[in-house]
Amino acid sequence: MLSLKLPRLLSIHQVPKGYQEQGILFGYRPPRSSAADCLLSAFQMTNETLNIWTHFVPAWYFVWTLVGRLRGPGGWEDPQARPLLAYLLTCCIYPLASSCAHTFSTMSTHARHLCYFFDYAALSMYSLGSALAYSAYIFPTEWVNSTFHHCYVPIAVFNTVISTSLSCYSRFLEVERPGLSKASRTLAFAYPYLFDSIPLFYRLYMCAAQRCTDAAILLHYKHTALAFLTCFIFASHLPERLAPGHFDYIAPLCHRGVSRCQVRALQDTGWQPQTHGGSVCSPGTSCVPGAQHTAARPIAFWKGRSLRSGSTVIKATEISGINI
Repeated sequence: MLSLKLPRLLSIHQVPKGYQEQGILFGYRPPRSSAADCLLSAFQMTNETLNIWTHFVPAWYFVWTLVGRLRGPGGWEDPQARPLLAYLLTCCIYPLASSCAHTFSTMSTHARHLCYFFDYAALSMYSLGSALAYSAYIFPTEWVNSTFHHCYVPIAVFNTVISTSLSCYSRFLEVERPGLSKASRTLAFAYPYLFDSIPLFYRLYMCAAQRCTDAAILLHYKHTALAFLTCFIFASHLPERLAPGHFDYIAPLCHRGVSRCQVRALQDTGWQPQTHGGSVCSPGTSCVPGAQHTAARPIAFWKGRSLRSGSTVIKATEISGINI
């Protein structure tokens, strides 16, 4: 009978400093594991197991969603669907790249750096995908075709390059200057999110001032709060910092994106096809062809804009999802 031996797990004192996580005392995989050992470790409870599977499974869900959108009404031939499809593509790439990074990062120090370089690049691409969707569907009416609107996506592309470069560079500071490394990486992830969200924050502010009752508003508030909570937990190393050794298997998952729990928001989203006549697309409101569920950075597009597709008018209600 074929017998598979699972890799031996190590404590924090048995791995190099670059592999150590603050407050995580046990569950480390051997630093020079083979590719086979890395794959086997996905079926063993280590401090990376949850990270691997909570990225791998959603990645294929997003692939299925993207394929469904491409094969259904409002596919790539529809120009107004392309920002949404581009966003969905980044939703597929990021978790798959991250799952591979967490799986194979213990093959060697060199392989660890390369794995996370691809992870950071995919995360930055996801941020760019969010910017494309925000530019197409979130911008306030009074900002459409403004100078900022025209510069928004080019700046987002520039931010993608800078974010990737800064986050990759931060890895070389981990051992000698861990504080600067953490600050640099946090900035690399936080700045693109803040820039991409400028039109969203403006609309939230205006909606609060005008006391609007749009159903998407509550989802945006929840997602924004979870995004800031993610940043806080990533930077503070809570809760394992307060109780070392008690969160060895779940704390790394929190660090890589606590707001992935927003997956529950998928149950609150949908696109409602309407067979009767519909309104004409207007700037500053959501105008997206039919799509069922998408995820990643929360995008809950405002109602009021519909797209005629043949004899069917597909009206956007809300899209939301999970963040990184």
